[in-house]
Amino acid sequence: MAVVYLGLGSNIGDRNGYIEAALLRIVEECKASIIAKSSIKETKPVDYEEQPNFLNQVVKIETELAPFDLLSALKKIESDVGRIYRFSKGPREIDIDILLYDDVIIDSDILIIPHREIIKRDFVLEHLIELDPQLIEPVSKKKYSEVLNHACFKKYQ
Repeated sequence: MAVVYLGLGSNIGDRNGYIEAALLRIVEECKASIIAKSSIKETKPVDYEEQPNFLNQVVKIETELAPFDLLSALKKIESDVGRIYRFSKGPREIDIDILLYDDVIIDSDILIIPHREIIKRDFVLEHLIELDPQLIEPVSKKKYSEVLNHACFKKYQ
């Protein structure tokens, strides 16, 4: 079984409902068990800012699915739960990202692990640290808590 961290976000409609529906489907369709869930945090949109605020959560799961099979299952879950693709970085009913998959590093056209936005999003770092303060970033081998502290320090220079 692989230990995987998933990021979930929603900023359209019943945001909590979409996240909960996605979590139920992840357990059912990804041969997964949920080990831990972070708190849910409301965040302002980034990249494309002219849209409603997001609710974001990170969950730690165990799954038998390989990374690319997991990605396929998650894209199907997004669609089944009600995601309508409008445009890149636009509003979404549900968004599910593979943030980490064990200590695997993948850089392909369709899947990048660790997710490249982790270190750019304080709320993702905070959720990961909430779930495991000792969690190690697989590329740099630094604790995510060190990465967050460094990112926060740079903001105030």
